[in-house]
Amino acid sequence: MIPSSFQASVAVFAQIILHVSALDTFRAAVYEHAVILPNNTETPVSQDDALLLMNKNMDILEKAIKQAAEQGAQIIVTPEDAIYGWKFTRETIFPYLEYIPDPQVNWIPCQQPHRFGHTPVQVRLSCLAKNNSIYVLANIGDKKPCNSRGSTCPPSGYYQYNTNVVYDTQGKLVARYHKYHLYSEPQFDVPEKPEVVTFNTTFGRFGIFTCFDILFHDPAVTLVKDFQVDTVLFPTAWMNVLPLLTAIEFHSAWAMGMGVNLLVANTHHVSLRMTGSGIYAPHSPKVYYYDKETELGKLLLAEVDSHPRISPTYPTAVNWSAYATTIKPFPVQKHTFGGFISRDEFNFTELFENAGNLTVCQKELCCHLSYRMLGKEENEVYVLGAFTGLHGRRRSEYWQVCTLVKCKSTNLTTCGQPVETALTRFEMFSLSGTFGTEYVFPEVLLTNIHLAPGKFEVLNDGRLVNKNGLSEPILTVSLFGRWYTKDALSISGGTSNAATTYLLIFTSLMIIALQNTVMV
Repeated sequence: MIPSSFQASVAVFAQIILHVSALDTFRAAVYEHAVILPNNTETPVSQDDALLLMNKNMDILEKAIKQAAEQGAQIIVTPEDAIYGWKFTRETIFPYLEYIPDPQVNWIPCQQPHRFGHTPVQVRLSCLAKNNSIYVLANIGDKKPCNSRGSTCPPSGYYQYNTNVVYDTQGKLVARYHKYHLYSEPQFDVPEKPEVVTFNTTFGRFGIFTCFDILFHDPAVTLVKDFQVDTVLFPTAWMNVLPLLTAIEFHSAWAMGMGVNLLVANTHHVSLRMTGSGIYAPHSPKVYYYDKETELGKLLLAEVDSHPRISPTYPTAVNWSAYATTIKPFPVQKHTFGGFISRDEFNFTELFENAGNLTVCQKELCCHLSYRMLGKEENEVYVLGAFTGLHGRRRSEYWQVCTLVKCKSTNLTTCGQPVETALTRFEMFSLSGTFGTEYVFPEVLLTNIHLAPGKFEVLNDGRLVNKNGLSEPILTVSLFGRWYTKDALSISGGTSNAATTYLLIFTSLMIIALQNTVMV
């Protein structure tokens, strides 16, 4: 959803007003939760049994919320699916859903528990926020009645949405967001259009979206660029994918690339590769957590700038292709080869020497690397890779990626495969690319899945460079670009009114075209 210029102007004006008598910093909390999952069943459980499971998870969340408040946190984010888990059908999720009204109704569930029917989860969340004087974001399920005889209404007579709710320190519902970009969530519907949801506090302007939404322009980029939010609240159930899309790696890069605070609460489920939460500022991570060894949850807290754009540490504007398009490309090695990261075919070139200058290109994207290793490990191979095109199985998101990546072994066919440990340290690196997009996210991931706070920076000409001396052993150094205007027209997962209508129209046109072809 692209906001009107009037809406954006109002948002900016409100932001200016908020700066008067506002707090300069605030204490933020996120909680990575090890979800208690329901038993697998093909038939719906009773509403009472559903509530019993949800209360078990909320018992744990309550302890985290109280602990955060006792340590001075003013806002806490809990994960996606944290209250009831995942792996549902439309029918089996239904007992877990509640009707969630528009926040404009001015509702404090803790004080009016029966105003909107059976809403015990919302009542408990509201009371947790009110009794602990803390803003609480939680992810729950919303059900909206519709006319089942209508063309877009599901047979059950309800739309079902993956939903974030926020309660303020009085327990009042101040924000509701329906996730737009679903990922393998057949239990939920896709809203008719992306929702841009913000709310104001004395410590900044906040925006909300969920998990897979972060990879798309709307609502994620719109919130930051047009509505000028200071901080994004981001519940997720993120499955880590090396080498480019681990949670801590990409989320910290997105915060830096967009110039905004990002509060990330991930679910914790080791066997599904779910871990990685953090509080990320535009210049560097404040705190993060990644742990595949424990089955327990984790509370993180940090002091954050309320208005990062006016902070002395706010990064300068970057022209991501300025350096790469003005230099003469480095010599392209004869041995450039193809390889895959996930399902994307990159062009790779090997770092043969301890130091050098390399260029590798794919179509319009050329990636340049200058580097110097402390010493080249004999059993470790690094390559420079370039990819530009529609990503993955869905072929819907257009990526541009320049990456320095460690191969899994000395066999070049393993380059791009997941690897978690490294020994090679770099004294210097400088990575740049001829990007066609302004949306580029800088990633540096170290051995054993660690970030590198304070050890790299982005220059205003688009170079990602190391600083403050020798690096820890590197897994990958990447510039991850998203060229949103080249995305394919598609909506992933779930059921969408608009998507269904579009599919019907498209199918009809194809039938007509085929008929005309046969007639000719």
